[in-house]
Amino acid sequence: MRSKKLSPEFIFVLVTVAAIRFMAAGAAAQTQVLHSFGKKGSGDGQTPNAPLIVDASGNLYGTTQLGGAYDAGTVFELTPEAGGGWTETLLYSFGYLHPDGYSPSSGLIFDAAGNLYGTTFEGGAYGLGTVFELSPQEGGGWKEKILHHFNNNGVDGFQPPAGVIFDAAGNLYGATSYGGLYYTGYYDAGGTVFELTPEADGEWKEFILHSFGNGTDGQGPAAGVVLDAAGNLYGTTSSGGAFGQYTGTVFELERVGAGRWTEKILYNFRPPAGYEPTAPVVLDATGNLYGTTYSGGTGPCVGDDSSGCGTVFELSPQAGGTWKQTVVQNFDGVNGQFPSAGVILDSSGNLYGEALNGGSGGSGVVFALVPGVGGTWTDRVLHNFVGSDGFAPIEGLVFDNAGNLYGSTASGGAYQYGVVFEVTP
Repeated sequence: MRSKKLSPEFIFVLVTVAAIRFMAAGAAAQTQVLHSFGKKGSGDGQTPNAPLIVDASGNLYGTTQLGGAYDAGTVFELTPEAGGGWTETLLYSFGYLHPDGYSPSSGLIFDAAGNLYGTTFEGGAYGLGTVFELSPQEGGGWKEKILHHFNNNGVDGFQPPAGVIFDAAGNLYGATSYGGLYYTGYYDAGGTVFELTPEADGEWKEFILHSFGNGTDGQGPAAGVVLDAAGNLYGTTSSGGAFGQYTGTVFELERVGAGRWTEKILYNFRPPAGYEPTAPVVLDATGNLYGTTYSGGTGPCVGDDSSGCGTVFELSPQAGGTWKQTVVQNFDGVNGQFPSAGVILDSSGNLYGEALNGGSGGSGVVFALVPGVGGTWTDRVLHNFVGSDGFAPIEGLVFDNAGNLYGSTASGGAYQYGVVFEVTP
């Protein structure tokens, strides 16, 4: 499996950037780089490796894997200015010098009070990652509180690859790539889904909802989880399942009682069709799931020795509790290759995403998939990246209330450490 938490050295040689919003009428769009990370001597963050979020005022928030005061990653805010342009504010620098987490590779979420929550892949009391909260302070500044230190103790998971989500009761849910009851110490083995519940004294208590790796179960989740309206959790594992290592699964966790959850494997990926999903799934209004696989597909994969360059898939619930898988898109290198990020939906049911490489310049694409008659989909390459405005968009896109798209790249830009970009229809 290609881990979504890429090393800086690997990121530097990948080529991808920016995006263009697809409009059904075929109208053009404008792309603007809002911020280039890593200006020398500025203490700025470097290598954004997670999706952005947008608040009601149109401000953007995200994390960088490196850089900041201790070169251990940052949390940043980008604020639009009245006369144009955007101003960056560093809200927090993670540090090596105390039991703080570092190297965040996750997106953020807000609670109703305006606090931010996220995860770090490394650091903490055991060096294996954390869940953190950032709270705005009177007079400015943000204060960090670590809600959980992950611990490879035979039960707990460690190294969360993505952020956390809230349920209606204020509990947090997420996944870890390693650890749990069945972790054997090998790469892509084990992993967990966890819940953090707030306690009356202000602390948070962790519950392990599922440990991966028992029998033909999936292993090594490389993405977070999503909730449906009934409170069930859905996600992917990048490895494991009925067809062995480096294939992967889509799973559901259903709450069956107080503190009890049961797992159901909805789909087992099998080469040479799409396999190795490294991104979360997204639900549409009728309960269908959409996602991507990093590898596989019909191919041939132009410029690569593999049989395919990845896929976009749909899973539809069927009578009797089964799920039907449909390949929505096969990447072949010309139309992009190796989608490590997931897809997002607009109100018309169109899908938007990014491929890490490929396209006419070999540097990646932004694409749209438009549903048609009889279950068909039309693929539109919206942008072929050229590299000068950023490289390697590892994570996905996000809409604001006006329909503009925002994303980040892990490298490239003015200082070669990544950018945040906007696509305006």
